[in-house]
Amino acid sequence: MKKQLKAYFYGHVQGVGFRATTWRVAQFYNIDGIVRNLRDGRVELIVEGEEQTIKDFIRELTHSHMKSYISHVDFIWGEAEGKYIHFHIVR
Repeated sequence: MKKQLKAYFYGHVQGVGFRATTWRVAQFYNIDGIVRNLRDGRVELIVEGEEQTIKDFIRELTHSHMKSYISHVDFIWGEAEGKYIHFHIVR
């Protein structure tokens, strides 16, 4: 069963290549979803896929060279809605 994960990244996560890195990692894991900057300085990530694949994706992302920019992450799990095809950076 596919899951959805909404993750909100805090820290110095805008203007450092975080969204581009997220896109590259998402391509490797064949994850569907979006990543975008929020006005309050956070980055929002919404992904859908198999739960273990999402966990592996998040582990790689948070242990990449971006980890020093992340101070905190909030995770919200739910059932996949099926509204994302591929992975996109929202500008």
